[in-house]
Amino acid sequence: MNAPHHRSHITTHVLDTGTGRPASGVKATLEAPSAAGWQEIGSGTTDGDGRIGSLGPTEVEPGHYRITFDTGAYFGTKGTETFFPEVVLGFIVADAAEHYHVPLLISPFAFSTYRGS
Repeated sequence: MNAPHHRSHITTHVLDTGTGRPASGVKATLEAPSAAGWQEIGSGTTDGDGRIGSLGPTEVEPGHYRITFDTGAYFGTKGTETFFPEVVLGFIVADAAEHYHVPLLISPFAFSTYRGS
């Protein structure tokens, strides 16, 4: 019998809108503020479906967080020039009981995001 899968409190999904496909192989780093600045609390790389289900802890406290996506390396592996070598998304966790999904839609010269479910 398999052990139960514990999903991170914060997850992400990256879609390459230029190709219309999931962006696999994108490194993402989850950070929280600390007295010394931002501190990494989790990281991962998107799978074949463009998802990271284990980005960080299974529980986080309410507060300000950010995810940094290494879009430059992703586009570099494809031989594609990009204007954004990284995308940094800051967001607020208001309710510690809720799951937070932070998707990223990327192309070489634009990006967007929204609060997912």
